[in-house]
Amino acid sequence: MTKTLIKNARVVNEGQILERDVLISQGRIERIAESIPADGNDRVIDAEGLHLLPGMIDDQVHFREPGLTHKGDIATESAAAVAGGITSFMEMPNVDPLTVNLKELEAKYDRAAGRSHANFAFYLGATNNNVDVIKSLSPGQACGVKVFMGASTGDMLVDDPAALESIFAESPVLVATHCEDTPTIKANEDAARAKFGDDVPMTEHPNIRSAEACYKSSSYAVDLARKHGTRLHVLHITTAKELSLFAKGPETEKQITAEACVHHMYLDESFYPSLGTQIKCNPAVKTAADREGILKALVDGRIDIIATDHAPHTLEEKNESYFKAPAGLPLVQHALQLALEHVHDGRFGIELVAHKTSHAVANVFGLKDRGYIREGYIADLVLIDMNRETEVSREQILYKCGWSPFEGMRFRSSIQMTMVNGEVVWRQGEIKSGPVGERLQFAV
Repeated sequence: MTKTLIKNARVVNEGQILERDVLISQGRIERIAESIPADGNDRVIDAEGLHLLPGMIDDQVHFREPGLTHKGDIATESAAAVAGGITSFMEMPNVDPLTVNLKELEAKYDRAAGRSHANFAFYLGATNNNVDVIKSLSPGQACGVKVFMGASTGDMLVDDPAALESIFAESPVLVATHCEDTPTIKANEDAARAKFGDDVPMTEHPNIRSAEACYKSSSYAVDLARKHGTRLHVLHITTAKELSLFAKGPETEKQITAEACVHHMYLDESFYPSLGTQIKCNPAVKTAADREGILKALVDGRIDIIATDHAPHTLEEKNESYFKAPAGLPLVQHALQLALEHVHDGRFGIELVAHKTSHAVANVFGLKDRGYIREGYIADLVLIDMNRETEVSREQILYKCGWSPFEGMRFRSSIQMTMVNGEVVWRQGEIKSGPVGERLQFAV
């Protein structure tokens, strides 16, 4: 079998940047050294001037399959993901039918096999009535149990205190929560309708999906996790206030971890007048002070993981009025560039990006042989040019929905190559192979 040799790369791994050659064979990293001679049969990729990172592992996406495939599907959205340097994803259960039993969970794995360009795992969704299903999960069967502790897409709101107590007490796998308090949101919606009627401006979204709604729910989740010793992962933190709930330090030493998403790191409420419902998401993009708090928490370790919450909708759907427009935006194709903008701004180093998008995800979820550039590990890699701009244009969009809220913007870095399981799947602006994604394995 032909081996692939990556020469002269700036390898970003485990807090260091080292000039190294990387030899890949049979899908795994065979050797890392200062210099590796090219065998006559090796495929050689010259990475001079480029940074080599472990591929991003996105722990929160909505790829819309089954049942919502007019918005996106596993094939289309995973293609966009590898174009953005994402080599693995963990997909959410609010599809149709809902992924709230083991039959539907395994059916999603079957759908992804042979069709996904990136590696994949799926969450089992929690409801008020499926605690017995959750208890029957085998470790490694799902990446986690997703609990909507605030109303979102689908009928998955878990608002029964007894059900929540049981889920937190008895889940055999990590519990991942969407934290917004529904009664608070409903009261804020009523107040907005009283003031504006049904024509509520998008600038009210962070007031309706308020910091108080987030904090009330996330603090409840943290209290439950502390009470029951639950392995808790709080998704998409959007407020500075919530950061007081999380400890600083390495994720490997924590029972409770937190995630930030790239759009909440980049956008703030000043973007609503220009982008409107295109950036409507739950929880909402909030203030510049909240965004600043998130960036600081990534550096000091209170936030452990960077993800996307990729959630495509058609433009027709997004162009509806405030209450009718669905929440969510497509993100995977430019997620790494969004994170790297902060490296260009001097907020943190590229080493932190590699840690928060890959190392930490592998650690938190217990992934087997992924998330690092190590000999013997699976070769999920991304080559990045930090000096070559990417202009976002509709013609380049690979999402099925066909649009991005970042159209017309320029990012200061570009994805030059993505490798999944040792195969080059994206290079120089094109998909280079068929779907090679595999089911993620967990070290259980």
